[in-house]
Amino acid sequence: MSAVLRPGPQLLPMTTAHLDAVMAIENAAYAFPWTRGNFVDSLASGCVAQVLYDDGRMLGYLIAMNGVDEMHLLNITVAPPFQHQGNARHMLEALIATCRARRAQQLWLEVRETNLRAQAIYLKRGFVQVGVRKGYYPAPQGKRENALVMSLQLLPTRLGDR
Repeated sequence: MSAVLRPGPQLLPMTTAHLDAVMAIENAAYAFPWTRGNFVDSLASGCVAQVLYDDGRMLGYLIAMNGVDEMHLLNITVAPPFQHQGNARHMLEALIATCRARRAQQLWLEVRETNLRAQAIYLKRGFVQVGVRKGYYPAPQGKRENALVMSLQLLPTRLGDR
C-alpha cells in the first residue's frame, strides 16, 4: 500500500463569498469581534486578505494593510478547533513572504497585552515590541486594554544596512 501525500493548508485570496465562514470564526474566536463591515471595507480598500483552507475547511484568515514601504497586520485569526497546530505561524510566514515580495521594509502589528500566546509567536519570529497603545482594545465591563505595538524588520532601510 502506498502513502498518498495530501497537500497542506493553502492560503487563498479572501472574497465576499468567504465572509459567512470568516464571520463564524471571528465571532467564535473573539469577545469583541470585527464586524462584517470591517471585512467588507478591508476587501474594498485593497488590503491583503487571505483565507487558510485545508481539506475543504476554513481554518483561519488574515488581513493586512499596505503602507509606504511597510505592511500592517490588522487581523490574523485561527478557528478555535484548529488553534495550537501551527496555522497562525503558517499564515504569518506567508504574509512575511508577501511583504518581502512587495519590498516592504517592516511589518507592524498590535497585540493585546494579555494575549501571551500570540506575543510568543511574534517574539519567536523576530518581532520586537516598539511601543504601547493605551486603552486600544475594548475589554469586558466597558474597560479598555492596552495593545503592544510590535515590528519586524524585513529589509535593510538603506543600501549600507545589512
